[in-house]
Amino acid sequence: MKKTSLLKQYILSDDILVMPGAHDSLCARIIEATGHKALTMGGYSISASLLGRPDVSLLTLTEMADCYRRVADLVDIPLFVDGDTGFGGVLNVRRTVREFERAGTAGMFIEDQVFPKRCGHMKDKQVIPTHEMVAKVKAAVDARVDKDFVIMARTDALAVNGLEDGIERGNRYRMAGADLIFVEAPTSVDQMRAITTGIEAPTLANNIEGGRSPVLSARQLQQIGYSAVVFPVAASYAVAEAIKKLMLEIKTTGTTDGFRDHMVDFDQFNQLIGLEDLRSLEKGFSR
Repeated sequence: MKKTSLLKQYILSDDILVMPGAHDSLCARIIEATGHKALTMGGYSISASLLGRPDVSLLTLTEMADCYRRVADLVDIPLFVDGDTGFGGVLNVRRTVREFERAGTAGMFIEDQVFPKRCGHMKDKQVIPTHEMVAKVKAAVDARVDKDFVIMARTDALAVNGLEDGIERGNRYRMAGADLIFVEAPTSVDQMRAITTGIEAPTLANNIEGGRSPVLSARQLQQIGYSAVVFPVAASYAVAEAIKKLMLEIKTTGTTDGFRDHMVDFDQFNQLIGLEDLRSLEKGFSR
């Protein structure tokens, strides 16, 4: 089955779809190896990985597409990705969809923030008028070649205009053709329930450790009514803490001995990244 069809099937399933976030290809390989059915990548973690900078619209369309292409080519599970604001108007949105679809991703989302956007859990966000985002959603849906390619519409209106506007926008974006709706940064379980009951579409939850929303288990979110949940930055946060501790260990002791229990070794790492598979393939061509 196509990755796009798989992703859509997972979203429409009775069980909530859990998508951990990857910030690079190695992380994506680990997500697949640990048995997850799908994964996500977004501007927040990629900005940190590629640029060492925050999520404030510094990455370009082609930089993000190039990153997504490497990961989609590496893993066999569906990759769901971040399209930011679509990188401009409706014509830019169309190009974004085409680039990400050609990159091998299984779905993407666009959002209704004013460019330059910022992470949805940061302060001082602004949103474009509803009718402008409706046009972007229509452009995205029209641009996809594979009709199973998932288009999600995200709104940041809750923090700007309140919950009612966020729900209204979600329904408007669904009517425009979006397959999945994401109301960013609810601040309570009550708001989450209002979103899932008030929007007549599959909805996505966003677990950001230390963010504005309650971080709930997948089971809890499913009971609330969500169809999918992403953990988009958990791996980046874990890696940042692990590397910091490792560097302090080396600076303090001049060795990694005290950190070895938290590391794979040479052979384990080579196995993780598929060295033996490539060597076997190489030998097969030489026979």
